[in-house]
Amino acid sequence: MAVSWRSWLANEGVKHLCLLIWLSMNVLLFWKTFLLYNQGPEYHYLHQMLGCPTETKATFGVHLKIVGDWTERFRDLLLPPSSQDSEILPFIQSRSYPKLYIDGPFGSPFEESLNYEISLCVAGGIGVTPFASILNTLLDDWKPYKLRRLYFIWVCRDIQSFRWFADLLCMLHNKFWQENRPDYVNIQLYLSQTDGIQKIIGEKYHALNSRLFIGRPRWKLLFDEIAKYNRGKTVGVFCCGPNSLSKTLHKLSNQNNSYGTRFEYNKESFS
Repeated sequence: MAVSWRSWLANEGVKHLCLLIWLSMNVLLFWKTFLLYNQGPEYHYLHQMLGCPTETKATFGVHLKIVGDWTERFRDLLLPPSSQDSEILPFIQSRSYPKLYIDGPFGSPFEESLNYEISLCVAGGIGVTPFASILNTLLDDWKPYKLRRLYFIWVCRDIQSFRWFADLLCMLHNKFWQENRPDYVNIQLYLSQTDGIQKIIGEKYHALNSRLFIGRPRWKLLFDEIAKYNRGKTVGVFCCGPNSLSKTLHKLSNQNNSYGTRFEYNKESFS
């Protein structure tokens, strides 16, 4: 029996109309977002950026590594020629800065590092940025959290990269020494290339100089030491860096050890 269009419209028309409106709104939103990020030099989208506010800090920092034409052009738009070697953006009232649109805030799996009694955080180069909010949180107040020991490993190719968060790491180290908890944070910095190593030497970064190693970490030995000193406990492993580093840590986390220590692996990608 054929169904008349009036009968179909009365029974199914409303459903199809709602579906059509929903699809149209999604398409419109997609193109609006696409055009927003691609309508000229005044709009820029930072894929690798850092927002590190905490409960007591309402501001965040953006860390951008200058590599390639896109980031060089972005730097030129922000910094006058006389200040392009500066690490901090100067505020110049007469300068017209481009508009910057930020997606977020977004959660991170690294927030779970505060919910383990022991956490191992490993960063490769710019992959250190997701850990900044965690370190800032501990700097504010570590007592409300379950975390009681943090192993922080940072591997970089050049010595200048450590300056991104050298001040933060020094403040964190000094805080726990003053509170008589020197074992709360175990900081290890690894320099895979030795060019310019003398540049980090200085009284300001004395606490980091003694924790700077040449070469790459001996991961198997590191996991064995952590397992030995934390027998029978669960260690949260958090990694942000190259895929080769992630695969190595994931494999070691899944291996059994003779100390009954369990490693739970977590990863955040930086494309």
